[in-house]
Amino acid sequence: MFNAILIEKSDAGVDARLASLEDVALPEGDVTVRIEHSTLNYKDALAITNRAPVVRKWPMIPGIDFAGTVEASAHPDWKPGDAVLLNGWGVGETHWGGLAQKARVSGDWLIALPAKLSARDAMAIGTAGYTAMLAAMALERHGVDKSKGEILVTGASGGVGSIAIAILAGWGYTVVASTGKLDEADYLKSLGAAEVIDRATLSSPGKPLGKERWAGVIDSVGSHTLANACATTKYGGVVAACGLAQGMDFPATVAPFILRGVTLAGIDSVYAPKASRNDAWKKLASDLDRARLASITRDVVLAEAIAAAGDLMAGKVRGRIVVDVNR
Repeated sequence: MFNAILIEKSDAGVDARLASLEDVALPEGDVTVRIEHSTLNYKDALAITNRAPVVRKWPMIPGIDFAGTVEASAHPDWKPGDAVLLNGWGVGETHWGGLAQKARVSGDWLIALPAKLSARDAMAIGTAGYTAMLAAMALERHGVDKSKGEILVTGASGGVGSIAIAILAGWGYTVVASTGKLDEADYLKSLGAAEVIDRATLSSPGKPLGKERWAGVIDSVGSHTLANACATTKYGGVVAACGLAQGMDFPATVAPFILRGVTLAGIDSVYAPKASRNDAWKKLASDLDRARLASITRDVVLAEAIAAAGDLMAGKVRGRIVVDVNR
């Protein structure tokens, strides 16, 4: 038997609860993992609160991340005792996920837990931090170096934004944080932000082009915020888009791209190839300041995950939530 957050759908609606399940109920897969820690991401909160149609197969155990130890394996890459982690691959959406004490998945979806990280550290980072690193690497790959100017990070007090600030500041970039929570300015500056601006300056309809300011952008918000970020990016700058907290729409023009040579780089963390995942996690293990990571993280036990999801959707959470599934 193992404990899990189970989401079920009936004529009465969608219900999330703490359940005790038999191992035989686990889905198909060639690796069984005893989970040590999981985490609560925005997508998990959407699934648990049923605010958006994230779950596409019922019943579902949410949780797009987990870290733990291989218990049994028929996959050539893994053996019992291996420390592993997982991000994405539809886990928590179409395949039972990480808010549980056990998971059974394809071994192709797993990567080795970096030696410098504990399972808890990895889940303090989670998909949010892994996505932030993929975005930061995209800026580097497209030639955005420290000499070219300021980097804008939108949705700054969220998981992606918080870790993006810590990564970029650690690399020596000048980071400007955009947030709707100006009372969090001291927190964001403690992560390395040089300046904090009100998200209202970016979140309303804007002009096709604005005054050039940003050498690069990491945007987890979408909609008008992304459009305005593109419109105010410098000639040859790069905007890495990785989220849709404001909306999925993109009410922009082609002007920044054809008049200023701006690059819009899409960041997908769900199906990123293993090589990219390993590169990102290697950098996270070596480059992310642990003290800054600790300052953005709080811990909950499995039974508290449902209430924490409600808090996240209500905007009451900053940074990251780690879930100890065995408490």
